Amino acid sequence: MTAEKTREWLSSLTIYWNIRILSIGLLGFSSGLPLLLVMGTLAARLSESGVSLQDIGAFTLVTFAYGFKWLWSPIVDQLPFPLLCRLFGRRRGWMLASQLATAGCILGLGFSNPVESLWATALWAIALSFASATQDIVIDAFRVERLNSEEMGAGAGVIVLGYRLGMVVAGGGTLILADLWGWAGAYSLMAALMGVGVLAALILPDPPLPTTGEATPRPSLAEWVRHAVVDPLRDFAARRGWLLILLFIALYKYGDALLSAMSTPFYLQMGFSKTEIGVVTKGFGITFTIIGGLGGGVLVARLGIMRALLVCGVLQAASNLLFAALAITGHNMPVLMATIAVENFTSGMGGAAFVAYLSSLCSLSYTATQYALVSSLMATARTFLASGGGWLAEQMSWLQYFLLTALAALPGLLLLLWLMRLPQTPAGVSAVSAAKD
Repeated sequence: MTAEKTREWLSSLTIYWNIRILSIGLLGFSSGLPLLLVMGTLAARLSESGVSLQDIGAFTLVTFAYGFKWLWSPIVDQLPFPLLCRLFGRRRGWMLASQLATAGCILGLGFSNPVESLWATALWAIALSFASATQDIVIDAFRVERLNSEEMGAGAGVIVLGYRLGMVVAGGGTLILADLWGWAGAYSLMAALMGVGVLAALILPDPPLPTTGEATPRPSLAEWVRHAVVDPLRDFAARRGWLLILLFIALYKYGDALLSAMSTPFYLQMGFSKTEIGVVTKGFGITFTIIGGLGGGVLVARLGIMRALLVCGVLQAASNLLFAALAITGHNMPVLMATIAVENFTSGMGGAAFVAYLSSLCSLSYTATQYALVSSLMATARTFLASGGGWLAEQMSWLQYFLLTALAALPGLLLLLWLMRLPQTPAGVSAVSAAKD
């Protein structure tokens, strides 16, 4: 690489000092913070309280709101939240409402006592999931509408960074604080840290309302439903190759999904202790995920979304081959560290590019609804496709399994090559309008 090219790539990093990008990173932190409070951290608390493993397993159902947030995303997209939207604007009003609700539910969950009333704890966890999922809906819409096309990659990178940091704080941070202050004190601080997202919501102005030329408010419930629910779907379906786009969303991370599903059992069978696994995969590895996410944002800015997706997809598939090498070497800490470093780095890059791609699919008139739909499809497809990983791993050796995970990335890459040949609808432009041109 020439000195001039190096300077160009380094200059791309300056975008991360943009106040809009930094604020999006703070919103990512606010989005990632509540997740583990209703998952791993809550499971640890329930276990300490003597709750049975069966009941702890049943508590995973409290997170169903994250997978079904598309059901109420039209309300967030089209209806103003009373008073707050009038004071702060359409997106910021909903954002502040969901952040305050999330903080309140964190407090309620923290002060609930699973020993005295397991049902009360469950209800607070469900309420927190709904409030947090609503926050995710509006943050995603705000990010897509507030950033221009040149900032989309960097925005995806910093939101991944903020999200991961929020999860780290809510995971390890809450457990440490619970030892010092008890669960109520630890959860109280987590509720206070939602102020990071509130600050970000106050820093940036609300995105301008899209001009559709249609009269508002809707004169009837039927017309409102058509505008809020049917029109976003029809708009998306007007895109060129929309079925291929949906199939690509489902398959792009297929190889990663199979790998993630079986990685921990693999580490244990290779003889790594739980401490070794935790230190390397959660501590050492998270650093490379963050660096990869920022690198993915730069790659999108330099190459464009589609070419960045291709580069990241190839690197992700290649990184799976390192797990095949680890299967050959067995218990080897340097090889494990190298494997985790490369896999997390490429996964972070691919994640940022993919978030930028999903953002580019949304029309400004229906941002919240459409992003909730495509992101839910991604999450659901990942869960469903990964569910067969255990059966596959039982049918073959670990070496064969990880070679298969690399091959599983090929369908998504082939679909990507096909999509790259289609005319692309610019980010934030109505696909219906583009189809009429």
